[in-house]
Amino acid sequence: MRGVVLLLLGILPCLQAQEPALSSGFEHFYNLEYDEAITDFSRQLSGSPADPALYNHLAQAVLYREMFRAGALESELVSGTNPFLRRPKMNPSIEDQCRFDDSIRKSIDLCQQRLRSNPRDTRALYTLGVAYALRANYNFLVRKAWLDALRDATQGRKLHNKVTELDPENIDARLLQGVHEYVVGSLPWHIRVMGFLLGFRGDREAGIRILELVARRGNVNRYDAQVLLCAIYRRERQVGKAIPLLQGLIRRFPRNYLLRFELAQMYADQGDKKAALAVVKEIEELKTSDAPGFRQLPLEKIWYARGTIQFWYNDLDEALENMKRVTQGANRLDLNTEVTAWMRLGQIHDLKGERMQALRAYQKTILLAPESDPAKEAKKFLSEPYRRVRVQG
Repeated sequence: MRGVVLLLLGILPCLQAQEPALSSGFEHFYNLEYDEAITDFSRQLSGSPADPALYNHLAQAVLYREMFRAGALESELVSGTNPFLRRPKMNPSIEDQCRFDDSIRKSIDLCQQRLRSNPRDTRALYTLGVAYALRANYNFLVRKAWLDALRDATQGRKLHNKVTELDPENIDARLLQGVHEYVVGSLPWHIRVMGFLLGFRGDREAGIRILELVARRGNVNRYDAQVLLCAIYRRERQVGKAIPLLQGLIRRFPRNYLLRFELAQMYADQGDKKAALAVVKEIEELKTSDAPGFRQLPLEKIWYARGTIQFWYNDLDEALENMKRVTQGANRLDLNTEVTAWMRLGQIHDLKGERMQALRAYQKTILLAPESDPAKEAKKFLSEPYRRVRVQG
């Protein structure tokens, strides 16, 4: 199903010696090369316009390109109080919205045609479930239509339940089951109450167990299951389980620099500042040497990662230097990182007793994105200086 999830997502490595084969389109996809992936999937569609799965692949690449642009593919976004409702604002172009909608509509129509001829066609059932899951993602991330997203996700799960009833050996079809269990089980109580009235259920632990099964035995969805587990392990404060997965994934997809940033964050969460900063240094070396996949990475993103680690470890002078460099070149960053950098700059100034500089940084945070989570935090610090609640390490 490739990336059909309602939380962040990147990729994690295979847990078995033999890795699933990937098309060139998905090699690009998993290495953050979304334009190239879209070109590849479009080329495949021109040769096989009756294959509904290819329309799903194209829709997914369009969606993930927008998530990447918005800075939504980073796991700190799953660490908030209501992580499945706290997302960066996404504003895809009209062209991309139409491309996504048209692709999903075509996939659904083709699947339904096949199912009218054979209701037990597991490939059509599976592909139709993926289409609904992708539309659930879009409703959730772009349209902010929570209940529509839940309905589509539940419909996708029902279809994949039917696949596993007809073919119990189809482990890949269990991915959506695991996602549905974990995500719905993690939603705030008031959303879950509405879901119960509509027949939605969720069980976080069951979801994790299902995803672990797909990660071990899945074929096309093995990488996605491991991605989800990585984000979930971090959210559940079990980062030790995620670190070896990320290390393997970096070897498998070396051009995906987000994986290295994730690894640095995992080490920092684990209390290993030295290892975390070493990973950031390696990213900087790859950037300065023009390594494949790193040329387009802004240096500000690297400084932001280093400054954030230094902030949490109370190395305030070093953190301040890096965060100043970030905010001076913030126009080269996604909005989510830019806004957070300004808020973090204010917090550093507050911890150093530099109140006037802190206030200016908070005001900039609010001006940039008034409805964002960092702006809401910054508003609190306008009246009362930031104070450290918990020092990591």
